[in-house]
Amino acid sequence: MGGSMEPTKLLELIDAAQHLGVAYHFEDEIEECLKTIYDMYGDEGINENSLHSTSLWFRLLRQQGFNVSSGIFKKYTNENGNFWESMTMDFQGMLSLYEASHMRVEGEGLLDEVLEFTKHHLENIIEKSICSNDASLKTQIHQALQQPLRRRLALLEALHYIPIYQQQDSRDDELLTLAKLDFNLLQELHRKELSQITKWWKSSDLSNKLPYIRDRIVEGYFWILAVYFTPEHSESRNFLTKAGMLTLILDDTYDNYGTYEELEIFTKAIQMWSISCLDMLPEYMKFIYQELLNVYKEAEDLLGKKGNTYRIYYTKEMVKEYARNLLNEAKWANERYIPTVEEYMCVSMVTVGYPMLIMNCYVHEDDLVTEETFKWLSKYPPIVKASSYIARLMDDVSTHKEEQERNHVASSVECYVKQYGVSEERAHELFSKIVEDNWKVINQESLRPTDVPRLLLMPVINLTRVCDILYSHGDNYTHAGKEMIDYIEALLVSPISV
Repeated sequence: MGGSMEPTKLLELIDAAQHLGVAYHFEDEIEECLKTIYDMYGDEGINENSLHSTSLWFRLLRQQGFNVSSGIFKKYTNENGNFWESMTMDFQGMLSLYEASHMRVEGEGLLDEVLEFTKHHLENIIEKSICSNDASLKTQIHQALQQPLRRRLALLEALHYIPIYQQQDSRDDELLTLAKLDFNLLQELHRKELSQITKWWKSSDLSNKLPYIRDRIVEGYFWILAVYFTPEHSESRNFLTKAGMLTLILDDTYDNYGTYEELEIFTKAIQMWSISCLDMLPEYMKFIYQELLNVYKEAEDLLGKKGNTYRIYYTKEMVKEYARNLLNEAKWANERYIPTVEEYMCVSMVTVGYPMLIMNCYVHEDDLVTEETFKWLSKYPPIVKASSYIARLMDDVSTHKEEQERNHVASSVECYVKQYGVSEERAHELFSKIVEDNWKVINQESLRPTDVPRLLLMPVINLTRVCDILYSHGDNYTHAGKEMIDYIEALLVSPISV
């Protein structure tokens, strides 16, 4: 990829491949190209004069895990530390700089200032239609302000970007055609997978046996597509969607339906993980328990052929911990107890389901995954905690009002308001800042040397990205609105015309 291309052109080609959703075909080549650029230029950047080139260089290298210095952006400030006003007329450069600032880590005050500066001016560009003669750039700025690149899902970004790239004079027509064909081939594969998973869901008849649960098989599959969309992850998508639906059923049962006494028995049965426990359960819980055993047994049988059954041991332990913490929340709800924020976050980091879902992501993966990966996950490393906190807080902010209308455990919003005597609005503001801080943790933990191979961090990052889709404007999962329906239709129904 790239051959003897000059560095900026090479970076733009890599950036285009990532935007178009086809970078996974060139992972080794991209790694080699970016490593060569890193080795050649270090922290100096590749172009002293171009804001766009410098910003693109910084973002792509940081995304790849190279810890290049943000000090490169000091050259765009004057002796008083203020950014050059002349930069604000470089619209493409400002957009690239804005995107680069979302790779910041804790302690990078300069990038915090960069984000504030670029956001203000980009909002001004949109509001006053300053770049109205460039519709493509205006669209990109608008999308970036809604959701920066760091937080976008690859397939949805491909859908957004293909028509934009098609209008660019500098486009690579072969890359564009590859992106369209690839999207359509993936869509066909995903439709077949969803068809098989839907057959499993219908044959289980759980939505009829358990009328109180959220029947969200398509949304559930969409969630998993966000984590893994490429062909080699087909087995993982199948398992993750089934395991995800069972997680949803457990959540609804503990939250909305089971009595505390029933839930105590159910939790005990999950700890024992044996078919012999069926007799001790209420009738409706038998259906859930049986399917839980079935789904994990199916995975265990597949892993047995590869000698990887240790993976199911760790995932079962995580399911058990999930159930214990759900019971803890049920106890709080039953006693009308409002925990401290610290108590709440300790438990809800587990009950948000992300640590368990992340571990499930590795069950059917290749040899990059070892037993050490599962041991690492079992200790809730910083990147997993950060992802879970983001999911928990964004979920709570979007669902708080509805959940308080029923006998639901107090949310983080309610806990914070009670503990600190502030308004809900103030709690929301603070949580937005905590979400940003946890993205900094994710960025930090993605820099080399990483605790596990970099590719294994992508499911964590992708799961965190889903939160922006699901919870930025209400609960888009429980109540799939037009936005979610449009996404699903675009990804699973309508092919791109080639």
